[in-house]
Amino acid sequence: MVDDLYQETILDHTKHPRNCHAMADATRSAEGYNPLCGDKLKLFIKMDGDVVKDASFLGSGCAISTASASLMTESLKGKTRDEALKLLEKFHDLLTTDSPVSKDMGKLVVFCGVRDYPARVKCATLAWHTLKTALNGTPETVTTE
Repeated sequence: MVDDLYQETILDHTKHPRNCHAMADATRSAEGYNPLCGDKLKLFIKMDGDVVKDASFLGSGCAISTASASLMTESLKGKTRDEALKLLEKFHDLLTTDSPVSKDMGKLVVFCGVRDYPARVKCATLAWHTLKTALNGTPETVTTE
């Protein structure tokens, strides 16, 4: 079943998050907080010109928040700033609209079921909103409130 595969992917990235470490040579960073669920995140981005060379995060949160940060950091590497921001828009649409799932979303499609649970959308998008802040160089902490 597709739902089982999605659950397995989310659980795998929750139990074994990828890119979950501080990055001493990050060129950008930002912090995010979801007071509703208690999710906290610090995102690290290493840019080479306009290209995301590396991404990592530290934090604590629910399964959806952790899996989203893990899958996001995997999907960002090698993308330009504009491509990363477009991916953020597509991800947000995936969670908040009934539009068809875009074929270029890769593993991120595992979050399409989150749209059925509006309270969990903030969990899934925390890392992504934090990404936008990091890419824009904005110093304030991102909150989902």
